Amino acid sequence: MQDLNDLYQEVILDHNRRPRNYGPLPDATQSAKGHNPLCGDKLTLSLKVEGDRITGISFEGSGCAISKSSASLMTDAVKGHTVDEATELFDKFHQMVTTPIDQPVDEEAVGKLAVLAGVREFPARVKCASLAWHTLKAALTKTTEPAKTE
Repeated sequence: MQDLNDLYQEVILDHNRRPRNYGPLPDATQSAKGHNPLCGDKLTLSLKVEGDRITGISFEGSGCAISKSSASLMTDAVKGHTVDEATELFDKFHQMVTTPIDQPVDEEAVGKLAVLAGVREFPARVKCASLAWHTLKAALTKTTEPAKTE
C-alpha cells in the first residue's frame, strides 16, 4: 500500500510542477473564478463549450500543490466530454473526497482522479482539492459569483 501512496504523491507533485491546461484560453465561451479563503487558493477556469461538449478548458491562478494538481487533473478528465458527463464526474469526485476516511470509496468511478482520495484524511485539504471542481460547476452553470468550497 505504501508503494501506491508514493505513486499517488508523485502524480500530485508532477501535476503541480507541470500543470496541464494551464494558461489563458482566448476563445473561451464560459468562465468562472474560484477562491478558497482558508488557504488563499485562487483560480480562474475558462471553458470552450460547443453544443454540449467541452472542447477546450484551461485554468490560471495560484494555490497549493493539492489545489493546482486537482485543477490540472480535472481539466484532463473533462476535456472532450459533455457538460452532463462533467457534471456527473463532479458528483463522483465530490463524493470521493467527502466520504469519511473509515469508509471505502469507489476509486474506479473516478479513474486517475483517485490519486486525490487521500485528502479525506485532512479536512482542510478537501477544500483545496475541490476548489477547481466547484469552479467548474460555476462555469458550467454560468454562475457569476466566485465559487467557494463551502
